[in-house]
Amino acid sequence: MFRDLPWPFPGGAFPKDLGAVVQRTVIDGSLPALLVLHAFDGGWAIGDGINDPNLPGASVATHIWHAIERNTSIAGLANLPPGREARRATPGQPWVVMERDWSP
Repeated sequence: MFRDLPWPFPGGAFPKDLGAVVQRTVIDGSLPALLVLHAFDGGWAIGDGINDPNLPGASVATHIWHAIERNTSIAGLANLPPGREARRATPGQPWVVMERDWSP
């Protein structure tokens, strides 16, 4: 598993060996993915958009495809530019891409 890989990805698809920081609630299916981040350093994060992903044990490093298996629409965000985020209000709604405010 790789933390980041050269972007844009070939064929506009997430590589199978790309890692991401994913909230446990998304991985275990208790909540849907409502937030996808692509950091300036190439890292990816996927969250439920509700709970704090920074709490101890709230997130795990895993292959991004584990999150895609639960939330198939994430696959369409492989072209999300670094420094951007995609949000949606509920599953089935379109993802809205915006510039991420990275200030503390």
